Amino acid sequence: MSLFKKSVAFIVLLLILDQALKIWIKTNMMLGESYHIFGDWFQIYFIENNGMAFGMELEGEWGKMLLSLFRIIAVCGIGWYLLDICKKKAPMGLIIAISLIFAGAMGNIIDSAFYGLIFNDSYYQVAQFLPEGGGYSSFLHGKVVDMLYFPLVEGNFPDWFPIWKGEHFVFFRPVFNIADSYITIGVAFILLFQRNYFVKEENN
Repeated sequence: MSLFKKSVAFIVLLLILDQALKIWIKTNMMLGESYHIFGDWFQIYFIENNGMAFGMELEGEWGKMLLSLFRIIAVCGIGWYLLDICKKKAPMGLIIAISLIFAGAMGNIIDSAFYGLIFNDSYYQVAQFLPEGGGYSSFLHGKVVDMLYFPLVEGNFPDWFPIWKGEHFVFFRPVFNIADSYITIGVAFILLFQRNYFVKEENN
């Protein structure tokens, strides 16, 4: 099996894991519902967002559309680059990292593109798959399902602390999904272990 076929098989496996968890969350939980897995510091906490990784987003319908189109263009570019480095027989670590980034971006695109069409909303109810009245939104306007929440430390800033004195804080506050994790791990792996590959490419 070629390197590219192996990377495609790896990506498909990653996408199955990502989508299986998201679909289970969507069809078994209401928005805002949570399960405590390990005490208070690891929870499955169901939220949805309109935008980028870790709950960040662009406001409005146009913002959502632009973000979805940007994701599609980015995934096409990443896919082309993955094919190129496979042909060049790049280090396996780099191929795995790019595959992780591709799978993460693709996983969130699937939510944005199709979840609004195939699910109804999750407000005060558990969503249905292919509901009779149709989905909650149109193509490319679906929301991304997030569920991994790690509030490791919670408390209040001391009164002497600048700007946020006395305010409540939670670390780590963002709620994210498996696809976000793929992207983060892939980028971190490149920065830590694969920088020499790009230096060699520039020198060639």
